[in-house]
Amino acid sequence: MLVIIDYSYQNNKIIKLVKSRNQFFLYLVIQIDKNMLPVVIVSDGTGHTAQQALKAALTQFTGIETNIIFHKGVRTKQQVYDAVKDAKENNAIIVHTLVKEEIRNSLIRHGRKNNVETIDLMGPLLSRLSYQLANAPSEKPGLLYQLDREYFNRIDTMQFAFKHDDGLREDQLNKAEIILLGVSRTFKTPLSIYLAFKGWFVANIPIVNGINPPKNLLEVPPEKIFCLTTSPHHLSALRKFREEYLGKQTGNYASYDFVKREVAFANNYFLRNPQWSIIKVTSKPIEEIASEILAIRGKQERHPLL
Repeated sequence: MLVIIDYSYQNNKIIKLVKSRNQFFLYLVIQIDKNMLPVVIVSDGTGHTAQQALKAALTQFTGIETNIIFHKGVRTKQQVYDAVKDAKENNAIIVHTLVKEEIRNSLIRHGRKNNVETIDLMGPLLSRLSYQLANAPSEKPGLLYQLDREYFNRIDTMQFAFKHDDGLREDQLNKAEIILLGVSRTFKTPLSIYLAFKGWFVANIPIVNGINPPKNLLEVPPEKIFCLTTSPHHLSALRKFREEYLGKQTGNYASYDFVKREVAFANNYFLRNPQWSIIKVTSKPIEEIASEILAIRGKQERHPLL
């Protein structure tokens, strides 16, 4: 049986979190700008192939216009960095036809770190041709598994999020790339799943008034930890909605005074660790909060070129 345990509607985005006995599923319905789709085409050649493929695909969508930015002759990691930066600044997706595996992998990884969507037109085709021909392209060892590697990596990050949700396996926090802290109803679980879908290994820890958080949090590199905070008034309203759903059997969980004390307890704990990043989640959609986290994570990266 599936049960909707949370949802929000903000900025034309609907997010539902559905829970089954053993799994969590996050459904995202995102309404994009119907008038303009910014696209960065990245190619080690002229970009004509990617442009034609994009044009053919867009014939299936009415009323969509594109603003295309070309990055041609991309053959170095610096050029990859410039293309991803360009896409991020223009809020664009990347469509690429890079043949060289090393450069293609660098683009995919750097896009992930900067929360930029990348669409690979060449890698899957080369992988399938390699399978059919029982041979890899010359100077491209391991290309057959390129598509599968990304797919299985996403499975790994999703499973990690499920296994490290709500304080589970806190002794394995050192394996996480991002750790979310916050009191109940600060979107820790939806954020964990969203970031896991983006390819990050995420754990989250609940902060409960009067209960000391795990001591090993202090042993984790501080750049991994993100503290989620919100206004007591807003949080109390969210919890009351939850309380109504559960038949008002939650005690003082939603009362303003209780929430105010719990938020103060969490904020005091966060402030005792000034190297941790504090993210305000009040009235923000999941995607915006995730983008803030990834923006900070990107600035912390000493070597942006992968």
